[in-house]
Amino acid sequence: MADSHFFSRSDFERARVQKIVDESLNGADDGELYLEYSQSEAFFFDDNRLKSASYNVEQGFGLRAVCGESTGYAHASDLSEGALKRAADAVQAVKTGAGGVFSAAPPRTNSKLYPDDNPLGDIPFSAKTKLLEEINAYARAKDPRVRQVSASIAGEWSAIEIMRPGGEIVRDIRPLVRLSVSITAGDGARQESGSSGAGGREGYHRYLTPEAWRAQVDEALRQALVNLEAEAAPAGEMEVVLGPGWTGVLLHEAVGHGLEGDFNRKKTSAFAGRIGERVAAKGVTVVDDGTLAGRRGSLTVDDEGTPTSRTVLIEDGVLKGYIQDRLNARLMGVPATGNGRRQGFACQPMPRMTNTFMLAGDKDPEEIIRSVKDGIYAVHFAGGQVDITSGKFVFNCTEAYRVKNGKIGRPVKNVALIGDGPTVLTKVSMIGDDFALDPGIGGCSKGGQVIPVGVGQPTIKIDALTVGGAGA
Repeated sequence: MADSHFFSRSDFERARVQKIVDESLNGADDGELYLEYSQSEAFFFDDNRLKSASYNVEQGFGLRAVCGESTGYAHASDLSEGALKRAADAVQAVKTGAGGVFSAAPPRTNSKLYPDDNPLGDIPFSAKTKLLEEINAYARAKDPRVRQVSASIAGEWSAIEIMRPGGEIVRDIRPLVRLSVSITAGDGARQESGSSGAGGREGYHRYLTPEAWRAQVDEALRQALVNLEAEAAPAGEMEVVLGPGWTGVLLHEAVGHGLEGDFNRKKTSAFAGRIGERVAAKGVTVVDDGTLAGRRGSLTVDDEGTPTSRTVLIEDGVLKGYIQDRLNARLMGVPATGNGRRQGFACQPMPRMTNTFMLAGDKDPEEIIRSVKDGIYAVHFAGGQVDITSGKFVFNCTEAYRVKNGKIGRPVKNVALIGDGPTVLTKVSMIGDDFALDPGIGGCSKGGQVIPVGVGQPTIKIDALTVGGAGA
């Protein structure tokens, strides 16, 4: 795999590249040469026609030298010995004052969480465009209120190799696909939208079956029609129930980022220095798990070559650990957790989430709803904003309902949930037994880098959370 993508030319020969890596990282504390070859494509259908189709091939390397807290990083899309030598010269500057004892290599793994198959090569172009045409026709025929249909399908395939001093080599091949559908429905002058999608680390085949794509269309249309009936949302502090699955994005943003190693080493997180303390209600267990086969956020190895793991972050309400890459783990004196991730060869790795979720409890979801006297039932979220230092967040709901005296009432619109991560976890009073992961469409941005991630949770009840609505 790797030789055919990275070392097929006479001016980039493996033995000479290894020699440059050994010499450039001699005297550093850590580092690696990260090689990447990727293919990606995307098709977007809108206004009853194919609006865009793209295909891209990228290849390149990133060379990193780590000394103490300092990092030298150089990258290039030119896979040549000359480019690598120039990169090696550039990273030398940080080696002054280094400890000089190179960190031990990551442990090896025999696991394989996804197939090597390239999704871009096993389905013809015509089949992908036909799929989008069928989605459009099916959606418009379902209901006369459908006014706009947008659909997209995207795939990528990446081969990576990580070279460390002494000949240590780690390789991985990573497929990734995603199908998305958005529908706008109208009634008179009013229009509302809904969306749905699915994806994972596999090929296209499963998503091209009528059962799979029709389910996404049906869900997007259901949301749009529900929102057509939505009334103005209330405002104020009230009980909030979060549905299972995709609503775990609130946990990801409001809590997950605050548990990443860099923020805690620098003491800029609301969770810094609180290992062993109670940070959530009893029964709340939060896990980051990159080992789930085929999931969007999963990796066989992270982008530093460390095998991913199942890391318990909060157990029964008590903070147990953080998400770690190699640099922050070394400086904090703890093991790396396999969470060193980067967007591509031009980016440095940093501690990032994989699949982050809350484990199930023992409550019937219907019992949770019956316990609500006056509140909101939030089923789907759009985007949100979070301040890592304070943990304060604002999330916008794309599907939510009024709940009074234990009964779900009319849908409400323009619902914003406002709070802070450390506090909201302490107000979780009921945890459902209906754990679910998201359908495989999540992405996470940090430091200008966007990577695929997964989220999940069961139905949960939060006793008090500020709701911003029409009355706010």
